Amino acid sequence: MSNHLAGSLSPYLLQHAHNPVDWFPWGEAALAKARSEAKPIFLSIGYSACHWCHVMERESFEDPAVAEVLNAHFVSIKVDREERPDLDDLYMDAVQTLTGRGGWPMSVWLTPDLEPFYGGTYFPPEPRGGMPGFIPLLTRIAEVWREDRSGVVAQAGSLATELRRQAAVERGDGLPDDAWFKAALQQLRQGFDARWGGFGPAPKFPQPMAVELILARGGAEDQLMARRTLDAMWEGGMYDHLGGGFARYSVDDRWLVPHFEKMLYDNAQLAACYLTAFQATGEPRYAQVARETLDYLLRDLQDPSGGFHSSEDADSEGEEGKFYAFTPAEVRNALGEADGARFCAAFGITAGGNFEHGRSVVHRFSSEASARLPEGEDRALREKLRLWRDRRVRPAKDDKVLAAWNGLALSAMARGFQVLGDPRYLDAARACAAFLRRDLWRDGRLLRVWRQGQAHTPGFLEDSAAVVEGLVDLYEAGFDPAWLRWAETLAEDLLARFQDPAEGGFFSTEADQADLLFRQKPGFDNALPGGNTLAARALLRLSRHLQREDFRQAAEGALRCFAAWMQRAPRAFLGMLGVLDLALREPVEVAISGDPGSPAVQALLAEVHRRHLPGRVLSASEDQLLPLHEARGLSTAGPFAFVCRGHTCARPVTSPAELAALLH
Repeated sequence: MSNHLAGSLSPYLLQHAHNPVDWFPWGEAALAKARSEAKPIFLSIGYSACHWCHVMERESFEDPAVAEVLNAHFVSIKVDREERPDLDDLYMDAVQTLTGRGGWPMSVWLTPDLEPFYGGTYFPPEPRGGMPGFIPLLTRIAEVWREDRSGVVAQAGSLATELRRQAAVERGDGLPDDAWFKAALQQLRQGFDARWGGFGPAPKFPQPMAVELILARGGAEDQLMARRTLDAMWEGGMYDHLGGGFARYSVDDRWLVPHFEKMLYDNAQLAACYLTAFQATGEPRYAQVARETLDYLLRDLQDPSGGFHSSEDADSEGEEGKFYAFTPAEVRNALGEADGARFCAAFGITAGGNFEHGRSVVHRFSSEASARLPEGEDRALREKLRLWRDRRVRPAKDDKVLAAWNGLALSAMARGFQVLGDPRYLDAARACAAFLRRDLWRDGRLLRVWRQGQAHTPGFLEDSAAVVEGLVDLYEAGFDPAWLRWAETLAEDLLARFQDPAEGGFFSTEADQADLLFRQKPGFDNALPGGNTLAARALLRLSRHLQREDFRQAAEGALRCFAAWMQRAPRAFLGMLGVLDLALREPVEVAISGDPGSPAVQALLAEVHRRHLPGRVLSASEDQLLPLHEARGLSTAGPFAFVCRGHTCARPVTSPAELAALLH
């Protein structure tokens, strides 16, 4: 028998549609029921690829005894955090305030007025490891609600007041200065794992924003930190050596055993990060990782509509990592005895295994140098084993398409074409942008979620901001000004809906969100850049193409808004510090007058694309309709390249060698 989730589009909600718990989706029906029956709300927030969400469902939400307690005493609501990041952020702050930690599945108890009063993450069915059992906990909360409701409501009101206080942000007087980069880099040095790379102990998460900031601002020794981290992530099991792409994080400090879910947002950011590293170092391995990650997105996450799906699960056939791990016998069966033995030696697949049930996670770092395969053979055997692996039962896929994450993928594909020159990536970027405009842009508003032909949920700050920046990257790849003009329209809408004109910065939601306790200004950079980071970066980059002073001022307003927070905790604002770097740096502007598709212009563009030029602005056009091309007409001698830094411009040049000298 199904519950109220049966009509949902979210794969996560549909996973719970046949639980005996009388689940509701977040909405007026559930909230009205809580008010009319004076019952507390049990709010459970998770996502489709979350391993421990599956565990809690199997242990508790499929248990009739748990359902009986929940159905009798609570209004139970399920939320897909990827559809409603505003709810997730707000109530995650509550859980962290109450318990000192957070994560998913997130379990929060609310008054009918939506104020939280108790929370946590995963709860086992029976008491374990200091955690209370779920049924005793539910019974106790119901008892306290029944016997001391006024006390619970008062506690919830106090917590809501504290959350508002913590979320308050005041405009600073001026832009931060270079000293703040030094503080951030010093914190990264202190947390750096010199042996295995990365910043901090296990579990280790990829931190592309840290690497990007180091590549832009770090000294020679800092660059070694970035390279060691990039190399170690690639060598370890967190990277899928067969199919490309990265898992969410490593459970150990060696990047060996991952938490196997693969997220679009991680892979889009990491592909872009490795592209930047390739430009900065010239290391071919980084180009390979970026290419294989982009190819993973095209092969396994791209929807026929042109958008990209959200994630692949950690589990298959009820086991975490079963799809990805191997025994030596399986490898020999797939590749033959001789090649199988050589592959096992090269990729650390042993009889004892390094994972559950004697299986091994494919990795590179533990193999002897003598076991390494020649490049061509390495590639061929990895592809052969991937095709054999594809006959296994694949992990479930969350096939919903999210605007913000697709903005990140759009940027990655566009930059992939710029740096690697593969036209498939430009085609994919164009298809993604066309999908976003066709299917998620409705009546002058960007929607957040699309699945199976249906779009819903008004977009949040991060959606508009990520799509704007993706369109800027697409323009700098293909030079179709239509994408720049749509980016301008989206940016104007972003200012109208989300900007705080009084204090600066941006709210994550629009002003008329009736089902939200209060509007937040997302500042911290986590797995994704914060909404203010995304907005400031997108607006700053777009302002330099269109000479829109209001966009620049809004971007700098966000930097001023979070200045005090950045000073106190620079490690929590690495993405925003990257935006500050762009704001303080005199941008290199390259405007090429000529047909973007001509060989002569392509030769000039190649000189730009192969260099690491943080904050560079690139445009190519045959006409003078864009600001960077005003009074810069064509020449019978061939295309001209105009290079300016700050307010100083060099004489126009026509050859790649001359352009290279200016850029150097």
